[in-house]
Amino acid sequence: MKESRKVVLYIATSLDGFIAAEDESLDWLFRVEGEGDNGYSAFYETVDTILMGRKTFDWVMQHENGNFPYANKECYVFTKSVIQDSQHVKFINEDIVSFTNHLKSRNGKNIWIVGGGGLLQTFLKEKLVDELIITVAPALIGKGIPLFREGDYEIELSLKGFKQYNQFGELHYEVKR
Repeated sequence: MKESRKVVLYIATSLDGFIAAEDESLDWLFRVEGEGDNGYSAFYETVDTILMGRKTFDWVMQHENGNFPYANKECYVFTKSVIQDSQHVKFINEDIVSFTNHLKSRNGKNIWIVGGGGLLQTFLKEKLVDELIITVAPALIGKGIPLFREGDYEIELSLKGFKQYNQFGELHYEVKR
């Protein structure tokens, strides 16, 4: 029997739980001394599918000057609008649960939830997340966009591992089923 693909959140956060400042800036994150790419390349090789919300997609495209950074992966952007697919992205405005379960049933590597907070909250509430890999930066930014929004979900986790990348700490959790 084949093993089901996993849906994995891989993200960085400040110690006080924010993924970006109020103005969506990540300047605080890039000021932290890391080690190489802090495990990104190794993680990136474990996935072949990318999921993100529309606001995150727009942010990525703005900050990458229109160069799509995940061109060698299958990428889906969830949106409430009807948008024409592009060379690298398929825009999805269908039910998140059935779409994600369909992806998980296909052969392939793991599936990465890039962001954002609204999409993540839906994935958590619907119990679609299998693993969380959270890199904690030694920074307190006081306010901003929270990693986890308040919501109607409670999830038990099991620690799979911890890695240190200079000043960053990576926590790897598996969702208990």
